[in-house]
Amino acid sequence: MTSPSPEQPRITVRGEAHLEANPEIARISVTVTSRGRDRRTTLDDLTHRNTTTLDLIKSYGDTVEHLETGFLTITPEPSPHSRGERVRTYHGTVHITAELTDFPTLGELITRLADLEHTRVDGPWWALRPNSPVHRQARQQAVHEAVQRAREYAEALGTTLTALIDLADTGTETTEPHPRTGGLRSRTIAFAAAAPDTPPPPLDLEPQRQHVYAQIDARFTMAPPQL
Repeated sequence: MTSPSPEQPRITVRGEAHLEANPEIARISVTVTSRGRDRRTTLDDLTHRNTTTLDLIKSYGDTVEHLETGFLTITPEPSPHSRGERVRTYHGTVHITAELTDFPTLGELITRLADLEHTRVDGPWWALRPNSPVHRQARQQAVHEAVQRAREYAEALGTTLTALIDLADTGTETTEPHPRTGGLRSRTIAFAAAAPDTPPPPLDLEPQRQHVYAQIDARFTMAPPQL
């Protein structure tokens, strides 16, 4: 690569873009628990509740874009007053993650999940898909801004751009908060006033706008200005 010279001066600029867009998917985390004095009974209860939860989520069909089960644990809790290995109780936990694309449906599903016994719901967390066209639009806008900025500098010197030397993508990111605490818990907290056989009203959710940033560095050559 040749070095800059008075006959072929160079200009280096940075192009940036910031776009806002509606989210395309929403993620929720569901934690199902069980507790009992017998390991097998605790595991059976956990299996039954896990199946009930999965069946409820799957009943929403194509609006559920992704569904997966995370880790499952059965933890013995020893008796505090026992000198041996006597177990007082067993705790069972299974974690489920779901992604949905229909947000009105999401509000209904969240309340139905939170209405299940021994079930915790966290979320939703809003996001764009990795291949969302919004990312491409942000990158293109950053390039256009870099070219425009370089032209303005060249015009200020009374000259024009002649060629692009290189272009470097310094990063594209989406701001997306993912709190790990809080959420909706079982009916005793979220729906204590509801009648036993009355389904809870769906949550009215407001999707969180996504912020996409893109940044590039570009170098151009320009015709020698008359200074």
